[in-house]
Amino acid sequence: MADKLLIVMVNTDPANPSELGAPFFQATVAAAMEYEVEVILTARAGELAKKGVAENLYVQEGSGKSVYEFIKDAVEAGAVFKVCTPTLDLWGDDLIPEIEETVGGAYVISEAMDDDTVTFTY
Repeated sequence: MADKLLIVMVNTDPANPSELGAPFFQATVAAAMEYEVEVILTARAGELAKKGVAENLYVQEGSGKSVYEFIKDAVEAGAVFKVCTPTLDLWGDDLIPEIEETVGGAYVISEAMDDDTVTFTY
C-alpha cells in the first residue's frame, strides 16, 4: 500500500473558492492519519501561494474560516506545500510562509510515478 499522497492543484480556480475546500481538507486528514502528504500548487491554482490571496477567499459565503486557514490546518497536521517553478512567473515570488520549496515539472512527474505514491489532481 502507498504511504504518500501527492495532491497536485493545477486546474482548481481560486475565482471559484467552493472548489478549494476538498483538496486541503483531504490533505489535512491524510496527514493526520500519518501519511506523507505533499500539496503542489501550480498554474491557476498556484495563485493560492501568493501572499494575500488565500487569506481573502472563503470556501463558503459567510464562513469565518479562510482558505488560508485551511492551508495552515493542513500544514499543522503535517502536510508539506510546494509550488511549481512556472507559477512564480505567473504570480510572483511573494509567497505564503507555508510554501516549503519550489519544484519543477520533473519533480512532480517523478513523485507521481513512484509506486509508493497515490496522486490526486484538482
